Amino acid sequence: DMVISGGVNIYPREIEDCLHEHRDVIDCAVFGVPDDRWGEALVALVEVRPGASLGPDDVTAWIRSELADYKAPRRVAIVDHLPRDPNGKVRKAQLRSEWLAQAPSR
Repeated sequence: DMVISGGVNIYPREIEDCLHEHRDVIDCAVFGVPDDRWGEALVALVEVRPGASLGPDDVTAWIRSELADYKAPRRVAIVDHLPRDPNGKVRKAQLRSEWLAQAPSR
């Protein structure tokens, strides 16, 4: 997977690896969605440890402290769980489709 945002190649896996290093992150999914200004924008859906107080702004701050600013997702949402296939792999295509279906309200 690669997202081109503002003419820059960004690899969601790098951002996911960064998020997995945070002690309050159980799992995450990062993907690109169409964006009028940037071509594509990154979205991060993050599943956090029960009882953790990690919010979207905290996630963005963490990424910016570890990676270049341009790699920080433009949209971050905390989710209860991420859908998985029978092999345990996160269903990113499903997440992206669901995000796009709700895009006007985001």
